[in-house]
Amino acid sequence: QVQLVESGGGLVQPGGSLRLSCAASGSIFSVNAMAWYRQAPGKQRDLVATIPSGGSTNYADSVKGRFTISRDNAKNTVYLQMNSLKPEDTADYYCTAALQQSPRDALRWYWGQGTQVTVSS
Repeated sequence: QVQLVESGGGLVQPGGSLRLSCAASGSIFSVNAMAWYRQAPGKQRDLVATIPSGGSTNYADSVKGRFTISRDNAKNTVYLQMNSLKPEDTADYYCTAALQQSPRDALRWYWGQGTQVTVSS
């Protein structure tokens, strides 16, 4: 079974930086797109950034110029470098990946359990 585990969250002051990681493991044949979502208390889960296997990366307007998504295919890991953090970035951050468990399978999305990011002075 596939597992996605996020790490790197924590408390940081406004203007600071944080780097999140998410590693996929288990029975994996191939990984296509990977993405980060976030959910603030009392709000819906929103897309932060996505990185397809091909093509350009995409970012929410609220994080453009501050966040950078990247991936290490050898490690089945996606990263989110967060700079110039603001209090409104406070949320639980979740990674997701579209992957195949075998060549016979269609691409399906899997989710991690989330990591908490708090931006406060």
